[in-house]
Amino acid sequence: MPATHEVVNQPPPLEGHDVLATDVALVEALHRHGGAAHADRLHALGRLAGTAGAQAWGRDANTYLPVLRTHDRYGHRIDEVEFHPSWHHLMDVATTNGLHGTPWTQPPGTGAHVARAVGFHTWFQVEAGHGCPISMTYAAVPALRVDDALAGEWVPRLAATGYEFGLHAPAGKAGSIAGMAMTEKQGGSDVRANTTRAVATGEPGVYALTGHKWFCSAPMSDVFLVLAQAPGGLTCFVLPRVLPDGSRNTFLIQRLKDKLGNRSNASSEIELDGTLAWRLGDEGRGVATIISMVAATRLDCVIGSAGLLRAAVAQATWHAAHRSAFGALLVDQPAMTSVLADLAMESEAATALAIRLAATFDADDEDEAALRRIALPPSKYWVTKRSVAAIGEALECLGGNGYAEESGMPRLYREAPVNAVWEGSGNVQALDLLRVLAREPSTVEALRKELALASGTHADYDRAVADLDSLLGEVTRDPQTAQRQARRLAGRVATLLQASLLLRFSPPSVSDAFVVSRVADDSAAGLGLLGALAGTVDDAAVVARATPEAADGG
Repeated sequence: MPATHEVVNQPPPLEGHDVLATDVALVEALHRHGGAAHADRLHALGRLAGTAGAQAWGRDANTYLPVLRTHDRYGHRIDEVEFHPSWHHLMDVATTNGLHGTPWTQPPGTGAHVARAVGFHTWFQVEAGHGCPISMTYAAVPALRVDDALAGEWVPRLAATGYEFGLHAPAGKAGSIAGMAMTEKQGGSDVRANTTRAVATGEPGVYALTGHKWFCSAPMSDVFLVLAQAPGGLTCFVLPRVLPDGSRNTFLIQRLKDKLGNRSNASSEIELDGTLAWRLGDEGRGVATIISMVAATRLDCVIGSAGLLRAAVAQATWHAAHRSAFGALLVDQPAMTSVLADLAMESEAATALAIRLAATFDADDEDEAALRRIALPPSKYWVTKRSVAAIGEALECLGGNGYAEESGMPRLYREAPVNAVWEGSGNVQALDLLRVLAREPSTVEALRKELALASGTHADYDRAVADLDSLLGEVTRDPQTAQRQARRLAGRVATLLQASLLLRFSPPSVSDAFVVSRVADDSAAGLGLLGALAGTVDDAAVVARATPEAADGG
């Protein structure tokens, strides 16, 4: 090899490690929220996630994109989507590890939802696109439980730890995957504007649906939850791709979306034309029926964003720990250390909040349910938005290397915005928080109880909690200006929930810096300006906590 081609001062690949074990904040959250019994299984998943082979699956699934086949060679309409084998490997691991519907079949208090959240956070770092059908399958289960007969038929299939791709009769498959088709081109998040029609067939509970769905992700799923206008109003339906007799339901895939990110996942537009579907819940109760599915998918937006952010921070800290410039390792240079510390805090706060929210799904407790209802919209609003800016900053830590596709950082950056858009963009989340306050004012007490757990640990935190109470009162008293304050309120609720968790469970090097930079003065953090921490912050300690170690401990 010519001397000019000697490779020096490049970090080794970040592989051959346990992705979970090297994420200190995630391991701590698993144990404190009741998931310790699942640790061995999750560490096995973490070790798989750190292999070069799993990382190659993620790359391949995003290089060789899904292909729509509307017709076979003879001209028959088939409406199938083909995926690269790596996609199926990813899906198989996710279902085998119960990251889809399995937790709902476990008793409350077993930590099943926390363990699933930790697994989703870990495996999502390998590849995010396949997380969409896994998340929809997880979220479909609570909605299906509105109807005992439909739940009895579909929940065991959606919870089965087997993966079998293809359009076959669901009763004979090793496991099933669920999708959803809610939005239409004229309405978007305003699903009440939907025009898809549902007409009763005469068979009890069975309708024929006709209409156009603007976004239908994972169209090769076995069953979909769909909204349509029945005679009694907007109604939720269970729509299988293959009917009980083994024949294919009418499900016309018009095109696959050409998206910014999430490209391994086939998102489609579909036409329904006399398509058979089973009513889920009463006519006119479509939004009420689907709301539990929305809550679960919003949870996954928070977990997924936290996972993407952790993957970016791991790459940035790893790079800085092995790359030298101007006579010293990057990680030891104050300007870079400050940026890395800021990123590490953002990642730890997102992770702590995500797993805390997952714990509310494990608890059979009204206070926890109330906290979930008031905390999910602002958490989804805040974490998904923060991750976009933070991942961009993490990419920059690698310089030009981070801008190159082979680093993996551009894929993380492109993936980040989808979680902010899916299940309602920022304004929808902020307005949903206002709706919760208006309809369920008792949830405010659950929020106050959660924040009070960190009371007295930091004076700036206590002042911010008091300010939040004032803002809540202002929003409640003056509905005319409430919408203009909605985003500010959502950001403050989410930030204080994060601060409460960090003050109680993270080292002072992390929690104090977080409060000083995000709570006492949130102006820089609100603009996404990372790396401008106060001089009193122990940057090196924060970065060391977030930096992965090699497989051999070096």
